[in-house]
Amino acid sequence: MTAELVRGQNHTLPQTRLEIRVSAGSPVVAGATLGDERGTVHGAEWIAHPGSPQLPGLEVSRQAAADHRLAVDLEALPGAVHRVTVLLALPLGAGRPVTFGSVAAPFVAVTGLDGTEIATFTLTGLDAESAVTALELYRRQGVWKVRAVGQGYAAGLAGMLADQGVARATELAASIQEAVASGLARSVAPAPPRTPEGRRVRHPARPAPSAGGGQPRVPPAGGDRHPAPSPGSEPLGEPSPVPAADSTAGGPIDYAHPRRRTSAPPPPPAAPPAAPGQPARPVAGDAGGWSMDERLYNQIWGMFEDLARAVAAYRSAADFAESRMDQELDRTLSDPRSRIGGAGDRAREEARAKRDELTARAREALDRDLAQLAAESAVVEPALPAAYAGWDNPVWHGYRVPMENPMALRIGDLRLPECADLRIPLLVRLPLERGIWIDSGRTASEAAASTDGDQLRRLAMETAVAMAVRLLAVHPAGEFSVHVIDPAASAVGALAPLTGSGVLAGPPATGAGGVASVLAHLTRRVDLVQMAIRAGAADSLPPDLDMGEQLLIVNDFPHGFDDRAVTQLRYLADEGPAVGVHLLMVADREDARAYGPVLDPLWRSLLRITPVADDHLADPWVGHAWTYEPLRAPQGSRVLEQVLALVAAARRTGYR
Repeated sequence: MTAELVRGQNHTLPQTRLEIRVSAGSPVVAGATLGDERGTVHGAEWIAHPGSPQLPGLEVSRQAAADHRLAVDLEALPGAVHRVTVLLALPLGAGRPVTFGSVAAPFVAVTGLDGTEIATFTLTGLDAESAVTALELYRRQGVWKVRAVGQGYAAGLAGMLADQGVARATELAASIQEAVASGLARSVAPAPPRTPEGRRVRHPARPAPSAGGGQPRVPPAGGDRHPAPSPGSEPLGEPSPVPAADSTAGGPIDYAHPRRRTSAPPPPPAAPPAAPGQPARPVAGDAGGWSMDERLYNQIWGMFEDLARAVAAYRSAADFAESRMDQELDRTLSDPRSRIGGAGDRAREEARAKRDELTARAREALDRDLAQLAAESAVVEPALPAAYAGWDNPVWHGYRVPMENPMALRIGDLRLPECADLRIPLLVRLPLERGIWIDSGRTASEAAASTDGDQLRRLAMETAVAMAVRLLAVHPAGEFSVHVIDPAASAVGALAPLTGSGVLAGPPATGAGGVASVLAHLTRRVDLVQMAIRAGAADSLPPDLDMGEQLLIVNDFPHGFDDRAVTQLRYLADEGPAVGVHLLMVADREDARAYGPVLDPLWRSLLRITPVADDHLADPWVGHAWTYEPLRAPQGSRVLEQVLALVAAARRTGYR
């Protein structure tokens, strides 16, 4: 049973391997400090933060976000550690909230690895604070407990670190904010609000309505939502801003582009007039953004949020109706007089009738919302660009190799059981900020458990190939390369579209030698680019180094991998995305149990998807379990081969 804590309350932890999930109304920085018996933090090496996200037994998020998942293994902590304190702070930057009093109250949950909640805490009552100690895990007499703290600091992150005895707290806080700023620079925000005339209204993060007073849940790393640029941000490809006044004179500087009439993005297209009393007719691109792709991206995220909240309202109402019926029956049956004659039967019928009426009214409201979302989906889906479109979309019949990189990629569809026919595209931002793991295990879901193991592995590899084709197709020729490691050459059939078209960077690597060669090549690339960036010497990179985005597909992991290869894979998963090297693994998690906890950080760093339908993803608002479905080419279609042929031709003719 979940313990809903209030400030100062504690609760015993029944297990030592935990996740701490944070949900906030706007991006926050999440970190943690390690303390001794007196709670003293013995230096920066005892602090996990976005600039240094991993410590023994502890891993935190690498950038500011509205939702976080922190991993804790209490048994793996150093012996001198008796306290783990979870910290939240607002990131610095123009236009961002400066106090927790101006955002929704953060919600923190301590869960087991299976997602079962152990304790929750909502940080209410914050005002002028810009940093807060959310909760602490502490050890007393050999037993670990969690305590809700909720101590805020108006002096911000520096004041909070200084209060814990950290030396040079101001400099450390500045370095953390600098690391956060570099991460936020690569993120984009959700869609802006709709107007009262019918455009989408973005809901503030708040507890979902439920009879039990439940709070919003944080999604797995896969259900992640990305924040969008502010309306006044400058789009890429524009000339340098022109100052309106001499900066040396201390006057204001106008950074608006001289040819732009407003610093805000152009408004979305107006909806066609609707009949009196009818809802506004949907329009593709009905969201804010500088380009049609950005507006569609924001609109899809808005549809996702609207569906999540509509279903949450229905489930809450249905739960309330059921609970009310039970209470009425309990009151009636507790009176002995109701057991005489037909009074008890009449009370049951009346209670059930009230429940059915409330549930039916809630379903009517849900059906209205679903009808509007279905109409919007019917308009949006045909308007999607190739990067956002399913393989059955006609846009692929007119496909041409693009000249610019896309802002996002569709990797599947999401649906809820109340509306199985309504599917919301699952979009991830590009370049990929984390790797992807396609789970080929039979324990992943009911559909996986009922599928033959060999067929499941084949489907998983076909899903990986389709994703690689999509990534190659949406990037300009020569700006995206794919490498394959197939140690036992067991995926020859599934890899045929890639090998036959000649778009791979090299033949699939097999055997121990092939595995070592590919991993050494990509590790060297990561090392060289990182050193060049740190030294500010990008011109000194070797001329033969491919600076395009790189994708490594690993089949049937961990078979064929020794300890060195596993370490290199973990390195690529952690450090590769920042310098353009991305990981796509096809693996059965159960097969890797022999490696023990050494692979846990690797799995946590990857977004898990499945080759068959599976309800393992959750949204950031109310925590629904969404069923994920991979993208499949229509039966008998040769769309993958046709797209790859155009990609290969473009590489031969337009890229040397």
